[in-house]
Amino acid sequence: MRAQLNSLRIRNLALVEDLTWSLEPGFTAVTGETGSGKSMIVGALKLLVGERADKSLIRSGADACTVEAVFELQDPSPWNARLLELGVEPCEDNQLLIKRLLTASGSNRQFVNGSPTTLSTLKVLGDSLVDLHGPHDHQSLLAPELQRSLLDAFGCATTPLAAYHTLYAQRQTLLGELDSLHGDDPAFERECALLEHQVSEIESAELREEEEPELLARYHRASQGRRVADLVAQIQQRLADSEPSVLACVAEIARPLRELERIDPEAAPLAESHARAVNELEDLSRQLQRYSDSVDLDPESLQRLESRVNLLENLKRKYGPSLAEVLAFGSQSAQRLRKLQSRSVERQRIQEQIRALETQMAEAGGTLSRLRSEAAPRLATQVTAHMHELGLAKAAFSITLAPLPAPSPHGLENVEYWFSPNPGEPPKPLRAIASSGETSRIMLAVKSALAQQDSVALLVFDEIDANVGGEIAHSVGQKMAALGAQRQVVCISHLPQVASKADHHFVVSKTYVHERTLSDLAPVQGPAREAEIARMLGGKSDSALALAKSLLAR
Repeated sequence: MRAQLNSLRIRNLALVEDLTWSLEPGFTAVTGETGSGKSMIVGALKLLVGERADKSLIRSGADACTVEAVFELQDPSPWNARLLELGVEPCEDNQLLIKRLLTASGSNRQFVNGSPTTLSTLKVLGDSLVDLHGPHDHQSLLAPELQRSLLDAFGCATTPLAAYHTLYAQRQTLLGELDSLHGDDPAFERECALLEHQVSEIESAELREEEEPELLARYHRASQGRRVADLVAQIQQRLADSEPSVLACVAEIARPLRELERIDPEAAPLAESHARAVNELEDLSRQLQRYSDSVDLDPESLQRLESRVNLLENLKRKYGPSLAEVLAFGSQSAQRLRKLQSRSVERQRIQEQIRALETQMAEAGGTLSRLRSEAAPRLATQVTAHMHELGLAKAAFSITLAPLPAPSPHGLENVEYWFSPNPGEPPKPLRAIASSGETSRIMLAVKSALAQQDSVALLVFDEIDANVGGEIAHSVGQKMAALGAQRQVVCISHLPQVASKADHHFVVSKTYVHERTLSDLAPVQGPAREAEIARMLGGKSDSALALAKSLLAR
């Protein structure tokens, strides 16, 4: 998944107003006066690889700052597969486009190939695009985690490590399940007792998910039974039982209607309407009687309905806002109870799975250990050779693998880098004795040894050549140039010996326009580059210029 940074555009970031930087393959040196803004490049790249930032980075007076990068891909296929997994548009014309936007209001946005994306996605891509080493980043080499990961990268053990870690994670999950199946202890007994109570309470209620609406309707009607009976009696009294009743009065209309029909046959429909009305009223009277008979005035029946309503409300209050959720809770509790009650069988099943996974883990861990054991002396030999070229001619470097008492998420052993700066001194862990200058050179030596295995597109060194000088600085520059022959390298440096070895040289400078300070970046070649190297040597004297020419020629 090789890539190359073709261009970097920075707008309104710190002292930069608008800068477009076109990069070439190989080793590029960036120099400039202290405070000129060399750190803007690292700051811009950190934004691109997903590091968090705040609005203080925005140039004073601007509403937003943006950083945009174009990476040229050697083969877009694996990148496109990764982008599709991340939900991002694939690359076009073998180019990967990344943009980061910070606004003064505090909102941040990021884009990959024009698609809006998340900061975490940007970080995933950034890990494969840019490897940043700042003035203090060499200290990370002292961490056991990085020492182990560098060895795994060198020994091509990354994929076996991922396979081993998957098995380890599955085993941890099963151990958690096994732990949840308590033994015969008070906690187990308490949980079983609670589950038994919950299951019994829900099952004994004999719930039906659809019973609640009907029950509430019956309860409401029963609780108002006396009032309902009084109302029905009033209606029935007026309709049929009083003197004169509505039915009796309506019946008396029949005789004059028949008389009217004899006089005028066209009045026959009126008599028919009257007959229908009488039938409707008689039917209403019968329905009222049936409805009255259905009203339950039994206090015991009302009490039973009220108790049922209270039971349902109590269960919903304890186990869920609806009967459906109460029933679901009961089902889950019953399942958990069965699992606990049959814990011996369940424990045996899980233990068998754990044993099978541990067998696979032992095999995968053995493969990982073998790759590490084979890679450790080879990496140590190569790092030692690079260290000698970097001025640590008498130093010794080795890598030890110490078996762990129990499997860890990262394998069966600890990885430790050992270092002896001087002959006759016993080696000790690197973290215990190395100075910052030595550690930075060891980091450079390790990176040089990993140049073939490391697939990160751009390697950036921000003044990690601090605390060195003289011939050692020449060696650091030569090592940077050697790295640049295999990948794209950018080094922000204050050492003329390092800058003179670069394939390309850029100078950061400050200018003052309309009472504002601006940082700019420009390439230097020929006499301009000689003058910059001379400045780094301490001045623009004839002797400094002559030495600058000598360094560039060398």
